[in-house]
Amino acid sequence: MKRIILITGGERSGKSAYAEQLALRLSPNPVYMATAHPWDEEFRERIRRHQERRGPQWTNIEEERHLSCHDVRGRVVLVDCLTLWATNFFFDREGEKVEQVLDELKAEFERLTRQEATFIFVTNEIGMGGVSPNAVQRRFTDLMGWFNQFVASQADEVTLMVSGIPMKVKTPSNSPRGGEN
Repeated sequence: MKRIILITGGERSGKSAYAEQLALRLSPNPVYMATAHPWDEEFRERIRRHQERRGPQWTNIEEERHLSCHDVRGRVVLVDCLTLWATNFFFDREGEKVEQVLDELKAEFERLTRQEATFIFVTNEIGMGGVSPNAVQRRFTDLMGWFNQFVASQADEVTLMVSGIPMKVKTPSNSPRGGEN
């Protein structure tokens, strides 16, 4: 049975740790699909700390773009994170309209989630701040806002992390999909 769970919140809100705990409650050997591109030395160190936190029970997949090329049927899959994943597409297609990048992200998301698996997606809720004076940042905020809305509409459950506290936003009982996948 397919299940989609979205964990959202601000930076350092506890999203990844919460998602990892959830995945381990759902499976003794979940898949960790990491989407980060190591942009610089500081970011490589962040990635290293994330990897160190995971134990041998995880199947680790490092994939910057083509998540759907991996067969994860029947598994619990943690994708961390959609924001970094979208960044990889966004900066490769700087000249394209945001809507074109959004369409590509949606298509790849749909190809991945056609598989019968439990998916836990982590994303940043970046639209809660003020409007940036930087045009590139505004374009990315638009992209992530629209993409997060799309993923949330497909999700059976949505949890908003606030200061390490999970707040249920959407549950199978209040989901328009009714938890039937």
